[in-house]
Amino acid sequence: MDPRPAITERRLAGVRRILVVTGGKGGIGKSSVAAGLALSMARAGHRVGLLDLDLSCPSAHVILGIGESTPEEDRGLVPLVAHGITFLSMASFTGERAAPIRGSETSDALLEMLAVTRWGNLDVLLVDSPPGLGDALMDMVSLLPRAEFVVVAGPSPVVLAVVRRTLDLLRRVDAPMAGLIENMRAPADPVGAIAAALDPALPVLASVEFDTGLAASVGDAERLASSTFMRQLEPAARALVPAPPNGD
Repeated sequence: MDPRPAITERRLAGVRRILVVTGGKGGIGKSSVAAGLALSMARAGHRVGLLDLDLSCPSAHVILGIGESTPEEDRGLVPLVAHGITFLSMASFTGERAAPIRGSETSDALLEMLAVTRWGNLDVLLVDSPPGLGDALMDMVSLLPRAEFVVVAGPSPVVLAVVRRTLDLLRRVDAPMAGLIENMRAPADPVGAIAAALDPALPVLASVEFDTGLAASVGDAERLASSTFMRQLEPAARALVPAPPNGD
């Protein structure tokens, strides 16, 4: 029997809430949302971790301007700390090279990263999930039973079609959903229009207009923190950070 699932549970024992940011399709701003949530929570004084589990094309480190330093090893991997965020990404091991991982190797790599990483005590661990509805998403459902899913959706009919499938899959496996983040909404569109097209019962955590200036802040956490994108994402960050137990 593989001991790593049990080890993963112990590694995450000090994490109060685990949030997987997903959406099923690449290019919908999922990594920007995950990185933005982590930065917003950290700047509010919370203990935040960010795990980029996109093994083939990690990008959270690029968005936040985090270097590709290799994590230290001390009874496991000790994640990097940057901008107040405890951070780990496959990019720390592969650099700019593509990771030639396929099939069962993907599941094994995900499990290995979860089992060896020492997250310590965190209020929230955000997981930037890979695109798609295949093995990686199902692995997160099974390996992170406490995880709640934050679904990112945009107004494009193509995106809506993929997100509908994502929501359907998550419901069929009884995965808890924390809510929806509307991303790249047109300024003229009403808040909640994207959610209404998907599932009016799903809570809208934030509704973010398309920010034409966002690309200029990539790699500059200070500039990102002051962007329109971040200001509109902040309601989601506030809603998702757990209250300290017993008022601590």
